[in-house]
Amino acid sequence: MKRRQFVKGAGLGLAATAVASPAVAQSMPEVRWRLTSSFPKSLDTLYGVSEVFAKRVAEITDNRFIIQPFAAGEIVPGLQAMDAVSNGTVEACHTASYYYVGKDPTFTFGTALPFGLNPRMQNAWFIEGGGTDLLNEFYKGHNVRAVACGNTGTQMGGWFRKEMRTVGDLNGLKFRVGGFAGRILTKLGVVPQQIAGGDIYPALEKGTIDAAEWVGPYDDEKLGFAKVAPFYYYPGWWEGGAQLQTMTNIAKWDALPKHYKAAFDAAAYQAGTWMQAKYDAANPAALRRLVAAGTQLRPFSVEILEACFKAANEVYAEVSAQNAWFKRVLDHTVAFRNEEYLWFQVAEYSFDSFMIRMRARSN
Repeated sequence: MKRRQFVKGAGLGLAATAVASPAVAQSMPEVRWRLTSSFPKSLDTLYGVSEVFAKRVAEITDNRFIIQPFAAGEIVPGLQAMDAVSNGTVEACHTASYYYVGKDPTFTFGTALPFGLNPRMQNAWFIEGGGTDLLNEFYKGHNVRAVACGNTGTQMGGWFRKEMRTVGDLNGLKFRVGGFAGRILTKLGVVPQQIAGGDIYPALEKGTIDAAEWVGPYDDEKLGFAKVAPFYYYPGWWEGGAQLQTMTNIAKWDALPKHYKAAFDAAAYQAGTWMQAKYDAANPAALRRLVAAGTQLRPFSVEILEACFKAANEVYAEVSAQNAWFKRVLDHTVAFRNEEYLWFQVAEYSFDSFMIRMRARSN
């Protein structure tokens, strides 16, 4: 081939390539979805993770797949987010699955089983332990599909008007507590209340409730609980690693191109990593500020923790006897948890315990 002919042919090839690339991009459909969050915009991490997620989906798909987040109450109330996805009002939501334990107690596993998994274990269970597939098999009966999208880390035990020294102090306590924990605490005389995040402070201030738990220092400081309840307890044994999820309507999910599905899940995992990092980075300073302002930090007594653990296992046995799905996921989760702690007690726990002692010694 002559040099001139080669250059001419190569030029045509380059031109064809230049035209072909945008043509491929243009062949990707424009998809517009709405996502309703269970959380208000004032909680910049719980709500903000939806914005991080949506931004990443748009970036991956060259702005062909746009998801617009809406805060709790803008389309539906926060505790109805999954319902809006299930019935097709919106395509997606970001929520805590345990808000829906009234429909089926199995929903607790998507967020946190009391005395269940810590954040690292949750991540392992969802990604490598079969948790995502198992839960989506269950969620299919409610017309939704979910992917993990964020974790708060181990939560605090909440804000109390009075000290909780013994199990007897729980009797008659009106306590805002999320998810399945309320059913367990009922065995100890607690009167559980499930109240959306934005409504907790007024209820605590007016005395409608005696105590309330939310997430941890960073969010709790924003919500102002320290102004009306001086005692701050830990740990939140009902949420050893509270997992959030992004749910989609199954028909809408099935209609997505394969590339968009991959972008959706990748963005959810990336946003979820951001969420836990944000909490881990922000909680220490917030806790310092709260204590400096007069918050009384208190651990739950061993007596209270052991009584709650016993009550939890009693409830699990009762529910398992009546609900095959709950038993199936419980058995799977507990087996995974026990195996994980075999490893954690060797490495994580021994390292952390030593470093905590060294920190105390150096202060």
